Order: sequence, then structure tokens, then C-alpha cells
Amino acid sequence: MAHVLRALVVEDDHSWQQIISEILSDCGMEVDLATNLEDATLALKAQPHRVAVIDLSLSPNDHNNIDGLRVLDAVRKLDPNCRAILLTGFATVELAVTALTDYGAFTFLRKESFHRSQFRDIVYRILVSPPLQAAPVPVPVPSTSATPQIGQSAPVNHPSEKALVVEDDAGWRSIIEELLNDAGFQVRTCASFGDALGYLRRERFSLAIIDLSLQGTVSAARDKDANASNLDGYQLLTATHANDIPTIVVSGISETDEIQRVYSEYSISAYIEKQAFDRAAFRRVVEETRKSYQSLSELSSLTEREREVLDLLAQGLTNKEIAERLVITTNTVKRHLKAIFEKLDVHTRSAATAKAAGG
Repeated sequence: MAHVLRALVVEDDHSWQQIISEILSDCGMEVDLATNLEDATLALKAQPHRVAVIDLSLSPNDHNNIDGLRVLDAVRKLDPNCRAILLTGFATVELAVTALTDYGAFTFLRKESFHRSQFRDIVYRILVSPPLQAAPVPVPVPSTSATPQIGQSAPVNHPSEKALVVEDDAGWRSIIEELLNDAGFQVRTCASFGDALGYLRRERFSLAIIDLSLQGTVSAARDKDANASNLDGYQLLTATHANDIPTIVVSGISETDEIQRVYSEYSISAYIEKQAFDRAAFRRVVEETRKSYQSLSELSSLTEREREVLDLLAQGLTNKEIAERLVITTNTVKRHLKAIFEKLDVHTRSAATAKAAGG
């Protein structure tokens, strides 16, 4: 008798129960239903499951309820080979990151942007992935008395700046998009090499966020013999490097040698491991990358002679000394400095020197 794959749906909304159960059944799975933490725990103890779809809030009258995280913790303890999908109508970025990094959720999906085909593809990816070998160490379950909130500063308005996010996991894509929107970027998101390359050819980006391991087409993901070492992310790094687009890698690959290779071969701005993802650190890296890119863009606008004047200014030379070194008049030096100050948007010699130094 063939082994029956089972799925667990933990959802207190009957309509969503029906939607999720129908898709899972179409994927050839037997579906168990639970509406609360207690029923979910009993179902996990009763028999193993391959997939669990869990709503974050399991109390319709309490918007601060995050029992879904408790269910994720129960999955880790009781059924470690079960891959969990967190599904929610509301969640802070911090909660989403917590579900993915601390509780081991396979992905995170928002109900307001739910697509049946996308969900079905995620289920197939889980079914063809190897089962986990051991349960991770459980982490403490947060209190349900209050939902963690994001401490955000007012977004900076940079309307002309666009960011490209290439990430095949819907949960991570949603998290990164939200953080970049908060930082004032116009964000383009995509899940595949083809879509990303199309964006790169059509638009100009000030920043790119790229995951190294992209699943590619669904058919390839379903093929158990498909090459596990997907190179699409690396090819995109080549493209962003060739187009002088500052790039941050956000990846689950954590091998030290590989990270060093990516830095050296693709000149990326930063490499962030998903396992250690921190919202504040990500926003800081984005802002540092933005400032560095702006400085480089401003410097590239200088003429060759203006750059020579700026280099000598940075060495501490006076106008007279610069004129003597370049065999020009001091008035010509003053005109060059005026143009330099305007292009770099500075008003003092020290500020111009700081720009020349990359500050």
C-alpha cells in the first residue's frame, strides 16, 4: 500500500480552511484540520505530517493572539520532518522574521496577497525536498499578552531610487520589500532569473537584493534529480556588477569560503545570512550602501580636471599650491572648486575632502 502523505491545516476561519484544504487535496494529500493550539498538538501527536499550514492568530476576538507561533514550536518538537507554512492576515516584520529564523517556518504568506498557484508551487517544493533529519532546539514561546511592534523611524523620501529584490521565497520577499519601502525605495520584486534580468534591462536601479539559491521553474523544482546547486543568483550578481548596481546578498548559504568568494568575485556591498537576519542591521546596511553609492555617483560627475583639483585639495594643498601643481591660475582653481562644491552638494573644503575620501 502506498504511503499516504498528510497535511495539517491549523486555521480558525472556515473559508480559509476550505481554500487550503482543497489545494492540499489536489496535491494528493490527506488533510487534518485544527482550529486551535490544543487540537493542533493532538493532531501532531497522533501521526506524522509532511506539511502544516498555520494561521498566526487563532482567536478571532483577540488581534494580539499569536498562537500560530506556539503551533510552529509544537511542530518543531513533535513532528520535525513536517515543513510549516505560516499564513496570516496581519503580522509585523519582526514576527515574520521570527517565524522564519527562530521557529523554522518554511515560508510566510500574507492572506491579502494569497495566490493559489503560488501556494501550490510552494507545496510541491516541500514535497520534493528531503525530510529534515532532526528537530532543532526549541526556543521559548513569546507571551500572547502583547504583539511585538516595529520601532520605525520616519521613512526617508528618495522617490527616484529603485531597488530590485530577487527572492523565490514569498515570505522573505515580503519582509525585504516592506523594509525597503520603509527606507523610501520604489521596490520591484521577482522570484526568478528571467524576471530579474528583464527588470535590469528595462529600468535603472540604485540597489539590488539577491538570494543566491533560486528555485527556477516549477518543473525543475519537481525534478528530484535536478541540480541542487542553482547558479541563477550568481549570474544575477554578474549582471548587477557589470551595471555598477550596489548589491546586497541575503542568503541561506553560510559557508565562510563561499561568502568570501562572493565578496571577492562580485564586489558586493554586503552579505547577510538569513539565519542571523536582523531588521535593524539590514536597514543600517541598506543606508550605508545608499550613501556609498550616492558618493560614487557624485564623484563620477566630476570632470577629469575637477577630480585632479579635488585630489590635491584632499591632500591639504592651498589654492595657490594647487595652481602651481597643475600649472593653472588661482582663479581657475576657484572656478573648479565652485563647480566641485555644487556637484558634491557641499559648502566647505573639509566637506569636499570627506566626499573624496568616501565619507
